[in-house]
Amino acid sequence: MLEAGGFAVVQEAGDGASALAAARELQPDVVLLDVLLPDATGFEVAETLSADPSAPVVVLTSSRSEADLGSSLSRSSARGFIAKRDLTAAAFSALVDGAS
Repeated sequence: MLEAGGFAVVQEAGDGASALAAARELQPDVVLLDVLLPDATGFEVAETLSADPSAPVVVLTSSRSEADLGSSLSRSSARGFIAKRDLTAAAFSALVDGAS
């Protein structure tokens, strides 16, 4: 879906540790990050990434709704959140415009 929308997907990761390693190695402009990961929360990964000098823009996603995630979203260092049911290339692009 993201590739069809014009984004280059450079890596997929199955957990937070792999996501951090890939982001640090590949230094992408943008990271789409699930809130629920096997070894960490997307909030924790986003916070760690935001401390890096070349921090990517992070967009969080989840099968849970924004209301379910409560104040965790507003405290997050992520650029924004898109529920998986609403995740489209257009919605993703709207959040990351101007990030590069």
